[in-house]
Amino acid sequence: MEQQQSAMRTALACTCPRCGKGKLFAGFLTLRPRCEACGLDYSFADSGDGPAVFIILLAGLVVVFAALGVEFAYQPPFWLHALLWGPLILLATILPLRPTKALMVALQFKHKAQEGRIDSSTRA
Repeated sequence: MEQQQSAMRTALACTCPRCGKGKLFAGFLTLRPRCEACGLDYSFADSGDGPAVFIILLAGLVVVFAALGVEFAYQPPFWLHALLWGPLILLATILPLRPTKALMVALQFKHKAQEGRIDSSTRA
C-alpha cells in the first residue's frame, strides 16, 4: 500500500485519497466504485450535501456583498445586475463542486470517518 496523499492535493486533482493516481469521479459528481490504480473501495465516502452547502453559503456571501457594493456605488438598472451576477453565481457554485466533494472524501479517508453508532454496552 502506498503512502497516503495530502487531502488538499488529491482534492484539487480529484484523484484517489490513498494513492493520488486513480480518478475519483466517474461523472461530474458521481464517485467511481473503487480506485482504478490501487483498488480503494469508495463505499466509505458519503459527502451528502456538505460540499453544496459550503459553496452556496460562501458564494452567496461574496455575490450578495458585491452586488450591494455595485448597487450603492453605481445604481445600475436591474437588467445589468442580472447580466453581471447571474453568470458569476453559476461559476462560483458549479466550478468548485468537484474539488470540494473530493476534499470531503479525502478528509473522510484521512480521518477514517464512519457512520455514527450507539454502543449498546454503555447505554443505561
